[in-house]
Amino acid sequence: MFFYVYVLQSKKDSKFYTGYTNDLRRRFQEHNKGLSFATKGRGPFGLIYYEAYLNRQDAEERERFLKTG
Repeated sequence: MFFYVYVLQSKKDSKFYTGYTNDLRRRFQEHNKGLSFATKGRGPFGLIYYEAYLNRQDAEERERFLKTG
C-alpha cells in the first residue's frame, strides 16, 4: 500500500490545498464533490502535484513540511 501527499489548486480561487491519503483517486473525487470539510465550496480542483510513500509516517512528515514551508 502506498500513501500519497498531494497538492490541489482550486479553479475557483486559485488557492492551494495540501493533504495526504492512501487512495488518491477517491480523495481527489471527494474534494471535487465538496465532501471534504477543508475544501468545501472551493472546487473544482486540479491535481498539480503528488508524491508516493511506502509508509504513513513519511507521508505525514512530508505533508507537514509542505504546509509549513
